Amino acid sequence: MDLLDEGIVPEHARGVKGEAREFAREHIEPNAADYYESGEYPWDVLEAGMDAGLVAQDVGEEWGGRGLDLQQVLAVAEEFYRADAGIALTLQLASFGAEMLETYGTDEQREEFLRPVAENDQITGLAVSEPETGSDLAGMTTAAERVEDGWRLNGEKYWVGNGVEADWVTVYARTGDGEDRYSNYSLFLVPTDTAGYEAEHIPEKMGMRASKQAHIVLDDAVVPEENLVGAEGGGFYMLADFFNHGRVVVGGHGLGLAAAAIEEAWSFVHDREAFGRTVNEFQAVQHSLADMRTEFEAARALNWRAAEKVESGENAGLWAAMAKTKSTEVAVDCAERGMQLHGGRSVLLENRISRVYRDVRIPVIYEGANEIQRNLIYRQQR
Repeated sequence: MDLLDEGIVPEHARGVKGEAREFAREHIEPNAADYYESGEYPWDVLEAGMDAGLVAQDVGEEWGGRGLDLQQVLAVAEEFYRADAGIALTLQLASFGAEMLETYGTDEQREEFLRPVAENDQITGLAVSEPETGSDLAGMTTAAERVEDGWRLNGEKYWVGNGVEADWVTVYARTGDGEDRYSNYSLFLVPTDTAGYEAEHIPEKMGMRASKQAHIVLDDAVVPEENLVGAEGGGFYMLADFFNHGRVVVGGHGLGLAAAAIEEAWSFVHDREAFGRTVNEFQAVQHSLADMRTEFEAARALNWRAAEKVESGENAGLWAAMAKTKSTEVAVDCAERGMQLHGGRSVLLENRISRVYRDVRIPVIYEGANEIQRNLIYRQQR
């Protein structure tokens, strides 16, 4: 059973998909259980991913990357998340937010900050959410004010991937008080060794334990004027465009997890006996597996269509929101059904399905909770 076959994948993305599959089998799958148990940051797998040319390679060739497009990144995401979501998230967060710098930054910013990430000499992070605010991008309170030396930032950020490990992070902060609440925010490049930048790991998570998120406190952290990305007040719009691409990739997170759940359930019911026959012979089990496969294929078809639409800029917000919602919720459903089909053995930590079940609870929330996605889907139909 190869649920992540390349038939639906555009031809130009099949090569990197094969690279990702080979890497996942060699480096992610064998280490997944150990890193889930330990909760440690998988530096060795990250470095192997860098050596394989599979980390931060969506950055253009001009700045040291491979220039992978959205469809190629989606192809990698499917394979990585099928192998293990926690390690996969670490690999994909190594350059998280850097795409905005490539699109909106100056050549000087790209040379100083972007190139080291693309060349795998540095890793970065994106600081948007706050302790009391998650999906409301126009409700963040972290503020930046102009000072003689540039910009002074004060506030807190939460759920920041690599907030401790990164060399620099892109911080989303309030810079205005105008009536248009969406034009009051800007983006700043903040090196993590900046005075006034303090970060600590948040308490341990139930899922994706190999990925580390941080709580950041900015206390009079000053960055120079040239660390403003793009135009002052343009942060919300830059972030919204970035999330359209990101949500398609998060849909890939869901597809990989759903594939893992189906494969685990299929293998278990065909090997397990009950009442004198293998479990897969029961019609109720067959129907459950049929539903899982049907929903998975529907989600995957939508997700790959959304990748094409977002890449071409055709009503990107609608398609990104639909893909993210459908794929991540199918992952939840497949994991729950997989747990049920495993019976009592589903709760044993040694069984992969229990890890998948914990991991699927997370993508339905990050990059904008699915309730927010439904708002976007309704508003952007035309």
